[in-house]
Amino acid sequence: MDKLTQIKAPISVELEQFKRLFDESLSTSNELLNDAVTYIRRKQGKMMRPLLLLLTARLCGEITPSTYYAAVSLELLHTASLVHDDVVDESSERRGQPSVNAAYNNKVAVLVGDYLLATSLAQVSRTNIRAIIDVVSRLGQSLSEGELIQLSSVSKTQFSEASYFDIINKKTAALFAACTEAGALSVHATDEDVRLARRIGEGIGLCFQIRDDIFDYYDDARIGKPTGNDMLEGKLTLPALYALNTTPDSDAHRLAMQVKNGTATHDEIARLIEFSKQHGGIDYANRVMKQQQAKVLALLAPIPDTDVKLSLTDYLYYVVEREM
Repeated sequence: MDKLTQIKAPISVELEQFKRLFDESLSTSNELLNDAVTYIRRKQGKMMRPLLLLLTARLCGEITPSTYYAAVSLELLHTASLVHDDVVDESSERRGQPSVNAAYNNKVAVLVGDYLLATSLAQVSRTNIRAIIDVVSRLGQSLSEGELIQLSSVSKTQFSEASYFDIINKKTAALFAACTEAGALSVHATDEDVRLARRIGEGIGLCFQIRDDIFDYYDDARIGKPTGNDMLEGKLTLPALYALNTTPDSDAHRLAMQVKNGTATHDEIARLIEFSKQHGGIDYANRVMKQQQAKVLALLAPIPDTDVKLSLTDYLYYVVEREM
């Protein structure tokens, strides 16, 4: 049994129920829409976010119908944001296959993303829990704000680590925090447990994004995006930011500005990636990720030991140690 299967074990039945409801939520008679949605579902990924929501709900109580609707809503919102982000970033690949905008066109991708977003809102209304509706609404705002901050940072000449964390807090950390918070709310957990759940989700989300960013500095087809893809989109992530801010190198700084303004060639990006590796960028990013992991483990420590807590702890280790 692989690690992810072990993590899923305490909520394997519930995860199958989630999958059924998720598929049902996307049932449509529109031929083009159905074709595009089927295309997206073909590479659905590991369902890390619904898995986290269900585990958190079980940690705090017994899973309810509201738990499933919250999980479906958040996964739809996440999927919608990916479709829209690929249009904004002009990305041609997502999870090892052509992105929706590449497979169809920008118009179809935007409309499909809008449909997924609207369906997310319809699903969260079925929870009948105002606090969960608020969580999903705030997340939609946060994801958009994070993307706008990311776009505006491209034109700035400084290499800001603070800006990087602002972006990933508003995007990935906010998404994972919404999953844990909604999971706790769906089983009517105490206010204290809801706050704890959100903090756990935020920490896991930060670990997830930093690990994802490290992948961009290595060539591995399993990851589903080419090496240097973030830089091709004008993004400088933690390893490069650290190396640039701690090593005075005019050539590397020139390359970084070319990345930010979208004029860097593949060879120039490869040089900046190598510079980041040679000057401690990967080691630094790993240290920051491990610090976040330690914070989450400290939050989990007082919780009584159960199979669900073990799975949640293993989930955190999986996020930090995964190879793709």
